[in-house]
Amino acid sequence: MGKFEIKTRKNGEFQFDLKAGNGQVILTSEGYTTKANCHNGIESVKKNSKDDGKFDRKTSTNGKPYFNLKATNGQVIGTSEMYESEASRENGIESVKKNAPDAEVVDHS
Repeated sequence: MGKFEIKTRKNGEFQFDLKAGNGQVILTSEGYTTKANCHNGIESVKKNSKDDGKFDRKTSTNGKPYFNLKATNGQVIGTSEMYESEASRENGIESVKKNAPDAEVVDHS
């Protein structure tokens, strides 16, 4: 089962990673100034990951596919790694859909 891991960045902000059952990071958040806002971001991922329309499929400047997960207001709440193929990106999206809704939260901050 997946899990959200909260950690503190060097600049003191909080961020979370969503990890799949195998421990691989499948989504990383922006930086949050408070832990409460970080928890709100996690709840937003849990809610919005159920809607395929919230996944914004992108291609980086070096041609690598990736995706952003957006909240209802259009704000990016998480970004994936860079993938080698569009098929791999789709697998990453499916992994977020599968893991996020019931993932536990582990606080390492």
